[in-house]
Amino acid sequence: MTQNPLLTDFDLPHGVPPFDRIVEDHYLPAIESAIAEAKAHIEALKSNPAPADFSNTIVALETASDRLGMVSGIFYNQLSAASTDGLEALAEKIGPLSAAFSSDVAMDEAIFARVKAVYDQKDSLTLTAEERTLLEDTYKGFVRGGALLPPDQKARLKQINEQLSVIGPAFNNNTKKYADSFLLHVTDEKDLAGLPESARAGARQAAEDKGMDGWLMTLDYPSYLPFITYADHRGLREKIWRAMGMKCYGGEFDNAPHIKNLIALKDERAKILGYRHHADFVLERRMAKSPESVMDFLNKLLGTYKPAALKDLEALKSFARAQGHEEDIKPWDVAYYSEKLKEAEFQFSEEDLRPYFSLEPVLTGVFEHFSRLFGLNFVPTKAYPVWHADVVAYDVFQKDTGRFMGVFYGDFFPRQGKKAGAWKTAYRAQGLFQGQVARPIIAIVCNFTKPTKDTPSLLTHDEVLTLFHEMGHATHALLSDVTYASHAGTSVLWDFVELPSQVQENWAYEKETLDLFARHYKTGDTIPADLIKKVNASKNFMRGWMGLRQVNLGLLDMAWHTANPSEIDDVAAFEDNATRHSTLFPRLAGPTSTSFSHIFGGGYSAGYYSYKWAEVLDADTFEAFSQAGLYNPATAKAYQTEVLSKGGSEDPALLYRRFRGRDADPEALLRREGLAA
Repeated sequence: MTQNPLLTDFDLPHGVPPFDRIVEDHYLPAIESAIAEAKAHIEALKSNPAPADFSNTIVALETASDRLGMVSGIFYNQLSAASTDGLEALAEKIGPLSAAFSSDVAMDEAIFARVKAVYDQKDSLTLTAEERTLLEDTYKGFVRGGALLPPDQKARLKQINEQLSVIGPAFNNNTKKYADSFLLHVTDEKDLAGLPESARAGARQAAEDKGMDGWLMTLDYPSYLPFITYADHRGLREKIWRAMGMKCYGGEFDNAPHIKNLIALKDERAKILGYRHHADFVLERRMAKSPESVMDFLNKLLGTYKPAALKDLEALKSFARAQGHEEDIKPWDVAYYSEKLKEAEFQFSEEDLRPYFSLEPVLTGVFEHFSRLFGLNFVPTKAYPVWHADVVAYDVFQKDTGRFMGVFYGDFFPRQGKKAGAWKTAYRAQGLFQGQVARPIIAIVCNFTKPTKDTPSLLTHDEVLTLFHEMGHATHALLSDVTYASHAGTSVLWDFVELPSQVQENWAYEKETLDLFARHYKTGDTIPADLIKKVNASKNFMRGWMGLRQVNLGLLDMAWHTANPSEIDDVAAFEDNATRHSTLFPRLAGPTSTSFSHIFGGGYSAGYYSYKWAEVLDADTFEAFSQAGLYNPATAKAYQTEVLSKGGSEDPALLYRRFRGRDADPEALLRREGLAA
């Protein structure tokens, strides 16, 4: 046990994890040891003879599981970014252990009695705003964790939590394994007609990597999206679209049983705790407050986006007919013809942008962008071990003062065992850790277009937007200035968490920002101003279609989490009914639900609406920067001080009001999208 690096205080600078010394056999004993350590801290708290107060009870609880949080974070981050069969097997053991410990604490009558004793005095205590929030969150966390339940219901709730801790990771593992199992192998170059050279090169490299001839397309988005968008071969577009559409529906990696189990367990948990359903339980702790307010929000957007989407589809059909496409448009035709329609209307292709977005200069430019906004300085370092050769590490400082702000990792390319999509995560949040307020250790994980032997990683503009988005989350964490880690950075109410990420995407359309990094990878020429104008002119192209898609997913999420599970037999039939008013095509493959990791394998259950909710906030926020200047110091400072640095230490509506001087204007989003009445 003494040789297990997870059981010692990390000896690397800033306490970064020793990834080069961690092997799979270390995780389970480390988790078990960390749980035992946390239990000892809890027992000391319970047996403290002094009357319960904020320090000896609330703060003691906050910090009791420091090591467990760190070790668990390392394990689950590796499970997402570098999974193996061994890690997946471990997840089935570690999940229930951690869930059982959390349930034991939440349902411990002696601990709750101390928490309640402090909570009952809250009006007479002299507490800061953050301390009041921590006290409120702690008390409500116990109540929502089952502290007030009778013993038999506590026992059942504990069982439910343990089962949920296994099913979510199993859902994600299926999506990774299904994606890894599909290959579209092309041996005749004629079948690649229409595909850009960058996509061909990537497909050729993928084939070579597997010792095959020809070209390989996969369901990784840097491979899938170019093919479905540009390939002239309609039959192959249909083939790869159907493979994506059948993701985890039936067969070896079927997620339908997991969905039914998840829905039933979450509904049962909500009812045990006194809520109508899971959405009721979740939304009590959100800005939206209730399922009714979410549905009102989504239905209002539906009323705007659906007519606009129908116009988009009719324009697409008309254009396709003019191009000689006599059959009905199918889903595998939409990206193909919409790209061609956009090229015709705006006189440029997305591929025209790619040569200007080589990853390394883009990353350097994005760092400069955050330096101009918030004074951050990203310094590359080789001092830290990483979990894969592709990963890069940086120390982050305040430019003016030299103050250390945190450690930042970037993991940018797809590989087997890595979850699809992009996300920001933390190995250690800013805040109290082992007795001291520590700076964060964070990472962003993406799946960008990989470099080949002949070209660097050349990003699409969508991938540039993704980088700005995830870096928005990262800077939220890096600029955190709170005392308690449970309030740090992105630990905010869930429908506020996407504001700092989504607002950053706005800068990726601005010439002043693009000029920081958009250089042709061969010639070094700056991206032409005319091309930037075309990008902005096309920004709202198919906006109704894309808005309807997001609303559709939000409505599907709410349908699942307000439903009566006993009435659900067929996952696909349930989805068809739930989305009948928000789709423009009949379902021609499997349901979206079986690969909807956000809500079934992540933290967005009854919360997917928050992307659109936060878009209202981000559109209103960016209007402040647009009016004052993209890098206006006063605006940036107010945003940093009132929003980013505060994390979840105060109510987000209050934080936003302080920054903006008012509530967000709900029309700001529709103004930006050109859909305001």
